[in-house]
Amino acid sequence: MALTKLQNLINPQVMADMISAKVNKKIVVTPFAKVDTTLQGQAGDTVTVPAFAYIGDAIDVAEGASIEATQLTASSTTFTIKKAMKAVSLTDEAVLSGYGNPVGESTTQLAKAIASKVDNDAMDALTTLYNSSSAPHGVQKKYDPSTAVAIGYNGIVNAVDTFEEEVQSEKVMFIHPKQVTQLRLDSNFISADKYNNEVMMRGEIGMVAGVRIVPSKRVKTSGSGASAKYLCPIIKLNNDADSEDDAAALTVFLKRDTNVETERQTLSRTTDISVDKIYGVAITNQDKVCLAYFLVTASA
Repeated sequence: MALTKLQNLINPQVMADMISAKVNKKIVVTPFAKVDTTLQGQAGDTVTVPAFAYIGDAIDVAEGASIEATQLTASSTTFTIKKAMKAVSLTDEAVLSGYGNPVGESTTQLAKAIASKVDNDAMDALTTLYNSSSAPHGVQKKYDPSTAVAIGYNGIVNAVDTFEEEVQSEKVMFIHPKQVTQLRLDSNFISADKYNNEVMMRGEIGMVAGVRIVPSKRVKTSGSGASAKYLCPIIKLNNDADSEDDAAALTVFLKRDTNVETERQTLSRTTDISVDKIYGVAITNQDKVCLAYFLVTASA
C-alpha cells in the first residue's frame, strides 16, 4: 500500500509555481508597472536610474557659421532593493487529515500576502509627493485645488491637463471603490460594458475623458472630517515619442521572484513554509504620474 508522505503534499517547487501564478492574479496596481529583471543574478542591492535633461531647441545659424556644442546632462536616482517575506507553520495532523486542504489554503494565503505587499508598495510610490531629500523620486505633478471637489469629469480633466500634452496619450487612474457610484452617475462616464469589444485593462470599469478607471481599496486618503481627500494616482501608459524618454512611470525592480522554502521541526512534528520576494518599486518617470486629490463626500 502506498503511503502518503509529507514531501508529496508539501513540495516547495510546486508551491512556488502555484504562488507565482496566484500572485499575478491578485495584484491590481503592479500590472501597470514595468518589471525590470536586470538585477537578477547580479551583485548588489541598489539600482541607479538616469534622467536626461533636454538640451534645448535648435537655433538659427548663418551660412558658414559654427555653434557651440551643448553638453548633455543627466541626474540620477538610486533605489534600494528589499525583501518581503511571510511564513506559516503546519502540523502533521493538519496536513495528513486533509480537512479543509490546509496546504492549498497556505498557498493561497502566502500568495495573497506577497501580492498585497507588492501592490501596497506600488501605491505608496504613486502617492508619495516629491521631496528633494526624503523622496527624490516622488510624484511631482498634482491636482489639489484650493477648493476641494468631489471626483467627476471636470476634476479629472483638470488633473489630466497637468501633463500639458500636445498629443493625447493612454492613461489609467486609480480610484477608491467608494468613489465608483459617484463617478458612474456622472453623465460623462463611459461604462466598460459600452465599449465596442475593445480590449480592457485588468480591473477597468470604464473611462472618463479618455482615462481608464480602475478601482482599488489601496487608494489612500489624507486629512480627516470635512477636509478628507482621496489620493488618486493617474499614470501615463505610453510615450509621446518625440518629447519623452522610454522610462515607464512605475517600475518593479525584481532581484528574485517568488521563492518558497520549507523547514522541518522534528520535535513538534510541524513544517514551516516561508515565501519571499526580493524587489523594489519606484517611480522612474516623474513626468508620467499625477496625483489627484478629490474630496471624500458623505455619499462616498
